[in-house]
Amino acid sequence: MIAATKVIAVAHTVSPGLWALAWTRLKSDHVGMVSLAIVAAFIVMMVLSALGLIAGDWAKETGINYAPPSFLGDDIEAGARTGAVTSPAGTPGEPGSETRPGGVDPLADAPAEPKEGAKPAEAPATETNGDGGKSVDPLADVMADIKAGAAREAAKGGAVPAEVRAATLPFGGDKWGRDVLKKTIKGSQTSIFVGLAAAAVAVFLGTVFGALAGYYGRWVDDFFNWFYSVFNSIPYLLLILAVAAVLQQKGVLTIILILGLTGWTGTFRLIRGEYLKHKAREYVQAADAIGASHLRRMFVHIFPNVSHVVLVQLSIYAVGFIKAEVILSFLGFGVPVDVVSWGSMLNEAQNELILGKWWQLAAATTAMALLVTAFSLFTDALRDALDPKLKGRSGA
Repeated sequence: MIAATKVIAVAHTVSPGLWALAWTRLKSDHVGMVSLAIVAAFIVMMVLSALGLIAGDWAKETGINYAPPSFLGDDIEAGARTGAVTSPAGTPGEPGSETRPGGVDPLADAPAEPKEGAKPAEAPATETNGDGGKSVDPLADVMADIKAGAAREAAKGGAVPAEVRAATLPFGGDKWGRDVLKKTIKGSQTSIFVGLAAAAVAVFLGTVFGALAGYYGRWVDDFFNWFYSVFNSIPYLLLILAVAAVLQQKGVLTIILILGLTGWTGTFRLIRGEYLKHKAREYVQAADAIGASHLRRMFVHIFPNVSHVVLVQLSIYAVGFIKAEVILSFLGFGVPVDVVSWGSMLNEAQNELILGKWWQLAAATTAMALLVTAFSLFTDALRDALDPKLKGRSGA
């Protein structure tokens, strides 16, 4: 008789890793998740703007100059006072011209009644010359050229005729009649991209320099500490302004390099300390015993254990560099005139505010404040979620 053997199955549980625990803690932080959703929405908006799916026609002059927001209604007083779309260049819808509704000639503002004792001015001659060319009156020829140029620009799509421009826009218009809402969306593309790209450059340099200094020590550590001290001895904002003034070349890539090449010092200090602590631990010594190379020990064995510091630093730098780009563009060291960013919008808005046109300033500052606040709160939540001291506690 064969005795029956009873097998009892024991459930096999796997301990969650660092990233699983971090995600669990982050999901329990409601403020962090809302902030993450806002940041993700801004990044999606940036990508769609870069692809031209939204705000692709931000430079199109669709409204009258300084068109008020739609929720304020039509600016009747301003329309009665000016009745025009002005821009400072030379043709209607372009800088330097004035186009009145109904196509009335700007010379109609000339005094209608002559002074006492003055002989009434005769009407300008309109006969053509003997060759059948332009009229005898040179002023009429100039006005005809201006109107022809305006028609050509309108045909190209660069400007909208004054008679079809909107009196109001959803969030108002700037001095050229461009939609402030579309400018804000397009400006987010520049500011967010500069912040993320410059943060990636700075964190990469700080991580590599800190890993080399902390792992090898000795003269390598001394060299990078001297290099770090040189950069850290100069006030940061003064340093980036000095580098921007020396380069004298505006552009998105220039701003990324300026911020990235000068902002790696904070990450270097933290990563160096982490590598000094981890290089003497047992798992690194075991990797050395089995013949792992120095690069493998640095970036395969140690780096995953300090990656949470890198991720938090990336988030912190993104916030700081977005604000730095806004400051540089506001001061005139940032993006060129044909590129819009939140900083360039604030630069324009300082003159508009004197005239009481506050909507461009409000749109740029609201968007920037919302993103920076959400990014900062998300960074705090991410730091708490990735804190190794909380790794043993679930749902902290």
